[in-house]
Amino acid sequence: MRSHRWIILVLLISLLVSWFTLTGYGEGWDELLLHRYADRSLNAYKTWMQEGAVSITLDDLGSYGPAFLMLDELIYHSISPILPLHPTDIYHLLNFITFLAGVWALYDVSIRWLPSLSAMGAVLLLVTQPVFWGHAFMNSKDIPFFAFFLLSLAFGFRMMDSYRPIRISAPSAQIRRMLVLLSAAGLVSVLGLFAFTGVIHSAIDNLVGSAAAGNENIVSLVASHIRDAPPEDYIQKFFILFLRVRLAYVLFATALLTFLYYRYSRSTLAMIVPILIPGVLLGFTTSVRILGPFAGLIVAVYGFRNRGRETLPLVFLYAMVGIISMYLTWPYLWENPIGHFIESLRVMSSYPWNGLVLFDGQRYISTKLPYSYLPVLLGIQLTEPVWLLFLIGFLLAIVQITKKQDDQTSAKAGLLELTLIWFVLPILGFIIFRPSLYDNFRQVFFLLPSVFLMAGLAFSRIKAPQWQLALIALAILPGIVDGIRIHPYEYIYYNRFVGGIAGAQNRFELDYWGTSYRAAAEYVNSVAPANAPVWVEGPAHLFDSFARKDLKVLDAFNPALLGKSYYAVALARYDLEKVISAHTKTIYTVTCNGIPLTVIKQSEGTVSNDSN
Repeated sequence: MRSHRWIILVLLISLLVSWFTLTGYGEGWDELLLHRYADRSLNAYKTWMQEGAVSITLDDLGSYGPAFLMLDELIYHSISPILPLHPTDIYHLLNFITFLAGVWALYDVSIRWLPSLSAMGAVLLLVTQPVFWGHAFMNSKDIPFFAFFLLSLAFGFRMMDSYRPIRISAPSAQIRRMLVLLSAAGLVSVLGLFAFTGVIHSAIDNLVGSAAAGNENIVSLVASHIRDAPPEDYIQKFFILFLRVRLAYVLFATALLTFLYYRYSRSTLAMIVPILIPGVLLGFTTSVRILGPFAGLIVAVYGFRNRGRETLPLVFLYAMVGIISMYLTWPYLWENPIGHFIESLRVMSSYPWNGLVLFDGQRYISTKLPYSYLPVLLGIQLTEPVWLLFLIGFLLAIVQITKKQDDQTSAKAGLLELTLIWFVLPILGFIIFRPSLYDNFRQVFFLLPSVFLMAGLAFSRIKAPQWQLALIALAILPGIVDGIRIHPYEYIYYNRFVGGIAGAQNRFELDYWGTSYRAAAEYVNSVAPANAPVWVEGPAHLFDSFARKDLKVLDAFNPALLGKSYYAVALARYDLEKVISAHTKTIYTVTCNGIPLTVIKQSEGTVSNDSN
């Protein structure tokens, strides 16, 4: 069947649509901060072996894995000279392409349990969700994690499907024992040198301090003039020496083992090679967001279910490659891998976000949300057919596995188990333990693909292809129609259960990332005289990115503006549009379906000081 051609067609059409609509999307609130973090992380690769330090802290977003951000930055600098686009639009295009890679991975995962047409239906239902489509452009945190989580599953499942038991073959038992011992010694020593980097740095610190105080030790023997320079200089020199020796040892050990396996056990080397891509992807995914190992857990469960305990060596090697990949792509971990990883896990499990979350007309602290937060938002921000199809598919799977066992039943049981592990149990965990959540449910995007797989199972219940196609078309229609209606603000979509965006106004978050500041800047560009001052409340950089170069963009009220003409721009959030320059005339409002997102005011020089 031509199923693979259809997924390629869907991806190409999506990419084409994104190209022609790209310039409508404003910059997201955090994008500039994330780009700066990417630059600092990339710079660490230049300075680490020279200075022995990484100038990244938790305040610099160190707890966020920078892998995708660095890749995004490298590609951006490579292609920006040849693309006639605004820098923000280039970043958005790269983000959307990443989203499409995740969409392909979802299809690759789904055909293990679903007929190709039903799998396409599941993919189309997800792609046409306005919330996903909108976030796919400017959300460079959750969408890349969503995509690489799916890619990790797709390639991890492929690894398990093609798995052959790893047994070290060699001409003799003696050579086999030698290979095993050298492999174990190499792995333990290398992991130890990296895992205990922080401990080694502390040991160097103590030794240098002791030698500087006049005590004899190995440092005083090799550095006779240690009292003539600050101890910090010697600490840095010895630590850099350690880094270089460690690198040389790793390269030597890797080359030696590769040569020995190539010489005595090429078949073993050939069995290990297929682990590399899935393992690297798993580590990369973890270096995008610290919940990445959950993808590895799902892959391991899949392997154990299908192949049993014989997959244990594979899972071990898979995890080792993942750990190495994570370490190499996350500079914040370099100085103290174990300590910083645990610290990042603690921070990200209860992220210290200081804002208030608007939910059902009330404002909450992000760690004190009601238990209904996720269920309600999931119910009103996905299109109306999604949960009905999910429920049908879920019940079909349960009913089917109670009947006689066959291949079809086994597939449904596998999909049901996957859904329980991937979606049901984690969502229950989020609801019960209530970790910090804000900006609606974007942090749990990576859990939702299994919902669409269950919807695909509902599609498969209809055997006649023409009627299944009709049902798929009917299911995706609300997302397409509503997405067009609210473009380019698809990410603030609310369905008809709550009355759309109009029903969500003042009850739920709307333009919480300030993307409407692009339209506001474009309007001010068209009406403001040269060098006009523009007071932008909130994320002024979102406006400044698209403002004319001559405009004087201010991020706070300046008393020098009193009695003068100026423009004031404010989000229709937290009632900012009402209190900012309250006695000044509103000249333009950026709206979505008639609902205000950003308000632009103009003072003619008669305002009082109402900046509070």
